[in-house]
Amino acid sequence: MIEYLVLISCLGFLAFLVPGHHRKYAAITGWTFIVLFLFAELPYYFSINNFLYPLIAALSIPFLYITIKYLLAEDERVMHLSRAAAVAFLLYAPFEYIPMIGDWLINIVVNQVVWLLHAFNYPIFLEDWNIIARNGFRVEIILGCTGIQSIAIMLGVAAAVPTTYLQKLYAVLLIAPTIYILNLFRNVFVIIAYSSQWFPYMPEIASNGELGYESFFWAHNVIAELLALVVLIVLAYGLFTLIPKLGNFADDLFQLYFGEIQNEFGRKR
Repeated sequence: MIEYLVLISCLGFLAFLVPGHHRKYAAITGWTFIVLFLFAELPYYFSINNFLYPLIAALSIPFLYITIKYLLAEDERVMHLSRAAAVAFLLYAPFEYIPMIGDWLINIVVNQVVWLLHAFNYPIFLEDWNIIARNGFRVEIILGCTGIQSIAIMLGVAAAVPTTYLQKLYAVLLIAPTIYILNLFRNVFVIIAYSSQWFPYMPEIASNGELGYESFFWAHNVIAELLALVVLIVLAYGLFTLIPKLGNFADDLFQLYFGEIQNEFGRKR
């Protein structure tokens, strides 16, 4: 059921890329179903003690309200934002919905992570084609571990405003290799930290009942997530330098959403 929410969102955003009067409704469909997906995933994120995505889900409600309001008015800012989401889905969809392509990317990442682990003199074994194991602890490499989602999102952001071909090329060269390579080291860090039990701390908030899960929680859900956020911020700054219009666009969006939130709170007082 959950996967259909993403599929409908994807179809909505892809329909947005087709010229016509339907575009604002297609974007509304895309944003609405991606927010529904975030809430449908909450039981999973709570089960692994990941509190970042539940926070994102909570923040998505005012975001969706403001976005729909301005899409109906065909505001240029939210239309550009929807274009960013649509391009991101266009890039990500083949990996998500064509198993052969998704599995191909996962297999490449698994092989490269295994090579790096051996280079660090950290012996592991493959329990299955995408499951890396050591000391009785297993880490499954899935599509979300390949970095393709972050790459697609950042390239979508780069495509939010009109750019030259040279700017497009520089954006790809900045985003794709950087995220991909750093993501490999992220996987290596999580596997070593988990299988070596580096962070067996505060089980009252970090445990889900599995033996040794605390180390995975701190490595994957906290440290890796925070470092990924820092990397995305740095990459965003790099994009704003390459594409000055993108910086102006980001400022316009901030003014739009922050202004709307201020107005809503002002009316309730």
